[in-house]
Amino acid sequence: MSDKANPSRRDWITGAAVGAMSLGVPGAARAAPATAGLPAAERDAQWLAATRKYAPERRRRLEMARTSQGPFRPEWGSLQAWKTPEWYADAKFGIFIHWGLYSIPAFGSEWYSRNMYVEGSPEYAHHIATYGPHTRFGYKDFIPKFTAGAFDAGQWADLFRDAGARYVVPVAEHHDGFSMFDSYLSDYTVVKMGPKRDTLGEIATAVRARGLHFALSSHRAEHDWFFDEGRKFPSDVSDPAHAGLYGPAQNRLVGAGGDADLFGDYTYVSQAWLDDWLARQVELVDRYRPDLVYFDWWIGQPAFRSTLPYFLAWYYNTATRDGGSAIVNYKLGEFADGAGVLDIERGQAPGIRPDVWQTCTSISDKSWGYVDNDTYKSPEQLIHLLADVVSKNGNLLLNVGPRGDGHMPEGARDTLLKMGEWLKVNGEAIYGSRPWTTFGEGPTETASGSFAESKAQPYTARDFRFTTNRGALYAIEMAWPDSGSVTIASIRPSTPIKAVRLLGSDAPVAFRQTEAGLVLTPPAGAPRQFAYVYRIETA
Repeated sequence: MSDKANPSRRDWITGAAVGAMSLGVPGAARAAPATAGLPAAERDAQWLAATRKYAPERRRRLEMARTSQGPFRPEWGSLQAWKTPEWYADAKFGIFIHWGLYSIPAFGSEWYSRNMYVEGSPEYAHHIATYGPHTRFGYKDFIPKFTAGAFDAGQWADLFRDAGARYVVPVAEHHDGFSMFDSYLSDYTVVKMGPKRDTLGEIATAVRARGLHFALSSHRAEHDWFFDEGRKFPSDVSDPAHAGLYGPAQNRLVGAGGDADLFGDYTYVSQAWLDDWLARQVELVDRYRPDLVYFDWWIGQPAFRSTLPYFLAWYYNTATRDGGSAIVNYKLGEFADGAGVLDIERGQAPGIRPDVWQTCTSISDKSWGYVDNDTYKSPEQLIHLLADVVSKNGNLLLNVGPRGDGHMPEGARDTLLKMGEWLKVNGEAIYGSRPWTTFGEGPTETASGSFAESKAQPYTARDFRFTTNRGALYAIEMAWPDSGSVTIASIRPSTPIKAVRLLGSDAPVAFRQTEAGLVLTPPAGAPRQFAYVYRIETA
C-alpha cells in the first residue's frame, strides 16, 4: 500500500523493507522489557486479562452468530447461494475512507502504527526524533491528540455525493485495534477516548440522509500480530497494562511467498482470538446495519476458514429477514466462489467477469491514510480506471485519507469534484450499465491482477471501453482523436447503427459504417473532457 521509501502492508510482508509520560490513556507508559520470547499462550492470556470485563458481551455476540436462523448455513456450499443485490451492480462507484490514529503522525503510511516499532525503518527513526523513545511515547499516546476537531460528517457526505459516489465505506477498525465506533467490547474506542464521538455513527447518518448506501470495513483480523515488532525491544507494547489496545502481538510468521502465501503463514491464531473477531464483526453489523462489509486480506489465513462462515451466514440471514442488503468484499482465494464479491486491490481484471467484482485503490499515491506531502492521482486517470472497471462488470472503490483533524485534503477534494462533474454529464454510461459483448478495444494493454496499477500505461484515442444501458450501447473514448475521426473496429456492419450522440455536446456526430468498423467524426468544437462518451443507437 505504499512506495518502498514508505513501506506499508505489501512491502513489509513481501520483505521489501527492512514510564514517565501519560496523556490521558489508561495506564501510563513505563519501561517494559522486550518480550519477543514470550510464549504465544501467555500473550493471549495477557490480552484476555486486559479485556476480561467484556467477556459476557463477547459471549452474547457469539451466541447470536452461532444460532443464526435462515436460508444460509455456516457452510461454504450454502453460502455460495448468495446473490449480489441489484443496487450494488448498478452503483459502480464508492468511496473508501482510511482515517484513524495513524492519521496524526501523518508519516510513511497508514501502517505507521506497526512500522514505528520496526527497528531500522524510516518510521522508527522518525518516531524517536519527533516523539522520543517508545517507552515514553508509544502508539497509544496518539489517542489524546486525535480530537477530530475539523470532522464534519455532513461535509464529507456532501463531497462524496457531489463526486458521484453511490456508497461509502469508512474503516471501522484498522489493524491498529483502535475502534472508530462505539464498541462495547473494548476500552480503546473513539467514543471512550480521543474525540469521544461516535464518528462511524455520524458518517452513517450523514451518508444515508443523502441517499447513499452506508457500508464499512473491518481490518481487525491482522491485529492478532500487528504490534509484534514492539516486543523485540523495550516498548509499551510489552506492558500488559496496554494489551487491550496492542492485542496478543503474536510473532508474525510469513509464508515464503509473502503476502499472497496465506497458506504458508504459520502465525499463531488462538480460538479465543477467532471468537473475539467473530463477536466484534457481529457487533459492528448489528449496531450499524451496513449494506456492505469489506474485509482486508488476512481473513484468508487458514485459521479463519471455519469461523468466517458463521459471520457470513448470520449477516446474510439477518439481511434476508429484515429485507436489507448484505454484501461482503474479499480478496482472491479467501472465499468459496460466489459467497461474496471479489475485490482486486490496486489492480484490474483482464476481461469481463461473469459476477460483479470490485477494485479498490487510493486517490493518493503513497498511502491509504493521510501522510504529509502525498501526491494525488489525476481525475483523468481515475475516470479511465472507472471506465475500464465498469466495462468489465466491476465497481471502483476509491479511497480518501482525511487529515488527523478530519479535514479533507484539497488534492483529494478537487479530484473528487472533477470526477463528479464528468459523471453528471456521462453517468448514463456508468450507473446501472452492464457489459457489452466485449469490454473494449485499442492498443493499450491493461495490467491485470492485484497491485498492478503501477504498470498502467496512458490511453490513446484508439482505446475504447463499452457498456450498455437501457438498450443503448456506449463507447467511451479515452482521448480526443487529433486526426478528426476514429474507427471503432468492434462495431461491425452486421450491427446496423441509426444514431450516434456525443454526451455533453448538442452538435451532431457524423458516422458511417465500413468493413473496418464504425467511423466517427466528432464535432470539432465539442467541450474537452477526461473521456468522451458516444451514445450509439442500434437499428
